[in-house]
Amino acid sequence: MIKLNNFKIGNSERLTIFGGVNVIESKELIFEVAEEFIKNSSKLKFNFVFKASFDKANRSSLDSYRGPGLEDGLKILSELKQKYNLPILTDIHEPHQAKPVSEVCDIIQIPAFLCRQTDLVVEAARTGKIINLKKPQFMSAKEIFHVVKKCESVGNKNIILCERGNIFGYNNLVVDILNFQIMKESTKPVFFDVTHSLQQPGTLEKSTGGRGEYVLELAKAGISQGIAGLFLETHPDPSKALCDGPCALKLSELESFLMEIFELDSLIKRNR
Repeated sequence: MIKLNNFKIGNSERLTIFGGVNVIESKELIFEVAEEFIKNSSKLKFNFVFKASFDKANRSSLDSYRGPGLEDGLKILSELKQKYNLPILTDIHEPHQAKPVSEVCDIIQIPAFLCRQTDLVVEAARTGKIINLKKPQFMSAKEIFHVVKKCESVGNKNIILCERGNIFGYNNLVVDILNFQIMKESTKPVFFDVTHSLQQPGTLEKSTGGRGEYVLELAKAGISQGIAGLFLETHPDPSKALCDGPCALKLSELESFLMEIFELDSLIKRNR
């Protein structure tokens, strides 16, 4: 279990939501999405951390949109945090980004493709911030424990493990439900990145395809395992999103989605 501000993140606690947008497209967009999450958080009484990336360094194509960059991105996230008093999560891609990101954000995320980069992981852990480790698409559940040890080697035990599917042949990801139970053996909070698990890598000309129409069904499967939280990306118009639109939940559907999710989470945890 991990404490963040005045709430607890743990596999037996009420579900925490890491929610927001894939990448910062504009200040206006992230404020719009954040306000919708805040409204639902107040109504449904759940803990919420806003997520957005300032740079998508692992895009499919050189022509793909990456984001505003470190300096401008952190400025926008800082304004959002100050206005709404929100905890913030973002990802880093290079070790030198860890310190400036830690000055704004409450949780530092290590992208799935980069979880084996020792220098990146260790530098992030040295900030003392909560670290969200995305389990790589090519890694088994138990292999992520090696990454946990890298964080703990510099004294940081505030670690979250996040499932996001495994590569299954070409252009496809699958989620092994048993991974949740295996990762829970670490005693760390386990999250489910449902939107990225719906990716179909390489199926579009310059970006990743996806199966966003199944986001509710897949989310329910993960939440049935009694986990700490759900990682969710949304967009007012996924068809126009500049990154991973095919995987995103439409913002207008967020409230009904969350109502079903929390009903299931309550049922699962009440019976344990």
